[in-house]
Amino acid sequence: MIPDIVIFVILSLIAIATALGMLMSKNAIYSALNLILNFCTVAVFYLLLDAAFIALTQVTVYAGAIMVLFLFVIMLLGVERLRTKSTLPWQQPLAFALAVILLVVALYVIFIRTGIYIEASEVVKEGFGSPEAVGTVLFNEYLLPFEVTSVLLLVAIVGAILLTLRQITGKKYIEMEKSDGSD
Repeated sequence: MIPDIVIFVILSLIAIATALGMLMSKNAIYSALNLILNFCTVAVFYLLLDAAFIALTQVTVYAGAIMVLFLFVIMLLGVERLRTKSTLPWQQPLAFALAVILLVVALYVIFIRTGIYIEASEVVKEGFGSPEAVGTVLFNEYLLPFEVTSVLLLVAIVGAILLTLRQITGKKYIEMEKSDGSD
């Protein structure tokens, strides 16, 4: 019991530090690297909940594929060479006020409210986070959103191909069909 709490507190501090490092970094690449560390810390949280499949998915999808894409775009666009605009005068006081409110609510929940802490074994069912459990929930309860998302991704891929093809050739797709000699 006590080692789990100690590990949780240490991981929480790492997650908070990497999130703050991401937000306060002036360099976009360092900010993205801090976000990768934060994603990896969240994956370790999933491992503590015995959800190895979700942890692996977290690292593979977010820390792997998406962050590589972010770093590629950052380096391709040369964000470090762009000028930064000055912030609006009301942004910093508002951000500070919201941070104080969040801190007060977190301290209230942690120290004042009782009965918040529940054993993880009481909440998490056997097989939670396994590929079989994820697949069962995904294809039983969320079948329609899953299919709608797959159709949306297919449309996005076809649209990206057509836009890229149009930019390369300078012609519309219909004009290309006619110029292929199919007349």
